[in-house]
Amino acid sequence: MKILLVQDYLRNGGTERQTVLLANAFAAAGLPVTLVTFRPGGRLESTVAPGVNRLALQGFDTRLDWYAPGLRRTVEVLEPDVILCMGRMANCLAGRIVSGVEDRRPDTVVIATMRTGKRLPWLFRRSLQRVDHVIANSAAARDVLLREHAVPADRIALIRNPLVFPPDRPATALADDRATLRAREGVGPDTAVLLNAAMFRPEKNQAGLIQAAAALPATFEWQLWLAGDGPERSACVALADRLGLAARVRFLGFQADPGPLYAAADVAVHASRSESLSNFLIEAQAHGLPAVAFDARGIAECFQPDVTGAVIAPGDTAAFAAAVVRFAGADAAVRARARDYARETFSAPRQVQAHLDLFAKLTKL
Repeated sequence: MKILLVQDYLRNGGTERQTVLLANAFAAAGLPVTLVTFRPGGRLESTVAPGVNRLALQGFDTRLDWYAPGLRRTVEVLEPDVILCMGRMANCLAGRIVSGVEDRRPDTVVIATMRTGKRLPWLFRRSLQRVDHVIANSAAARDVLLREHAVPADRIALIRNPLVFPPDRPATALADDRATLRAREGVGPDTAVLLNAAMFRPEKNQAGLIQAAAALPATFEWQLWLAGDGPERSACVALADRLGLAARVRFLGFQADPGPLYAAADVAVHASRSESLSNFLIEAQAHGLPAVAFDARGIAECFQPDVTGAVIAPGDTAAFAAAVVRFAGADAAVRARARDYARETFSAPRQVQAHLDLFAKLTKL
């Protein structure tokens, strides 16, 4: 079974990390896998395994995420059995891919993915009606496909995100990570570290996290660590300065592996306005961090609300602050339940196998 994954660009986003993880896992299973992107390069380029056939459609980086020259010709040459479209731009072109294969290779299966809480562009919505199947990464995303886009239930598969950064370090190494990072940032033993790791995009709403942190009680010792980079970072730095929080809000930049940050933190916090399933929250849970997050599509599926974290109504900073204080003091039992839930629910081998089982069912190979 030959598999083709399509992605616009290997930027450091959650979907892009999922794309690389799946491509690498399929190749490790002995399957011929090609990962095609529209743009060359990207921060995740170096993480693609040698066993994956890597192609970029643009001869040089035009910085145009939608420009996919020669996509249909590339598909014709590769003759894949399965085409998996990842990300908004790839899914927008999934309908065009279907048109290209239905005459020349009608047995090729084209699969779209629903991994976003944003409003879908018209081309994306059209693709949903033309592809053979759609993978939703959360029950909430599946419900949107059924309710808003009239995709038949028998053409939808629910396969949740696999963990990209599992907690595979030994306990002694995790303890060392925690001690080292907290000492570097001047964090005392009584200070709670609140962590968020995400690209600085408008929908991720790091500004909302900073404003919510400003409502924490004066008697509560805390730091907010924001890992990642992106266009909204400078505005968030300025906001923290205006609120007098420059000493408490730390901007840690791009992290190739956020594992040590999870070990050093006490609570995962999230204020995204648009999600389908948060990679950050499931990874934080897998490392034993309770989570406090403003509600958005799929957020409640990332952990066990009121057990290993809290889902807060958007904008309710008082409730958010109260939940942070509560879960910063969570005991070992709560943290163990968080780890167990995430490792079981989002197990990478299980989710990868679910993809392969679906491919086998649809192709009959």
